[in-house]
Amino acid sequence: MSHLPSLLWNAPLQDLKPRLQDCVDQAVDMARLSPVRIFFRADDIGVPGKWLFRLMDLFFDHQMPLCLAIVPAWFNRQRWEVFQKIDAKSPQLWCWHQHGWRHVSHEIQGKKQEFGPHRSIDEIRLDIVRGRKKLEDLMQDRFTPVFTPPWNRCDGRTLSVLRDNGFKAVSRHHHSMPKTGKGFPDLPVNVDLHTRRETTPEEGWQSLWNELKAALSSRTCGVMIHHQRMNPLAFEFLELLLGIMKHNPRILPVHFTGMLHE
Repeated sequence: MSHLPSLLWNAPLQDLKPRLQDCVDQAVDMARLSPVRIFFRADDIGVPGKWLFRLMDLFFDHQMPLCLAIVPAWFNRQRWEVFQKIDAKSPQLWCWHQHGWRHVSHEIQGKKQEFGPHRSIDEIRLDIVRGRKKLEDLMQDRFTPVFTPPWNRCDGRTLSVLRDNGFKAVSRHHHSMPKTGKGFPDLPVNVDLHTRRETTPEEGWQSLWNELKAALSSRTCGVMIHHQRMNPLAFEFLELLLGIMKHNPRILPVHFTGMLHE
């Protein structure tokens, strides 16, 4: 997968660091109660490459946790062996979980979904189960039974299949429907760094500030990352964000494993 960066990542801000610091400080103050939890979820993982290694190095350097959503059909033993070398250095940082099966939409019309209404429940179950088996066979206990549906969308039947097959949670966008129901949590992202669709850089920056403030002030901020859409400015922003989060005593960085045991 290769995509152009969103427009805001081609429009550097002269005062980026102080504006980001002010945004975070204001939002944490609005939250009132501490701590404010933050997690980062990197989607479309499977193929080792320069941008992905740069992303993981950034999180390693800051010792910040990262949830990695793996597309099972893209994954194999050789690729896992490459990632294992990184994983072994600081295993507490990484939460490896499932991102669909092939990341292919099966919908004829409407929004993209891999696990939507056009498919039979047997087809949905087959792809989910074989994806999980493949990841568990390769990764053993390094696999976490959380499911991120491609495009953050799935139907109610999919949620039932996930629950019936031992998944502990799903992670979608915070406005996603249908709701999961009691006992099967949704661990939603509410800040989108790289799949933004604003038509001007100015609109993109303003929307991002608004998302970040709203998410942090809600006391749980989930940040969605797509490394294929990043450029040097996107990496600069993320590095600044990680540093600010790391050094704010009122912010608690987490990943899915810790959230499931709360």
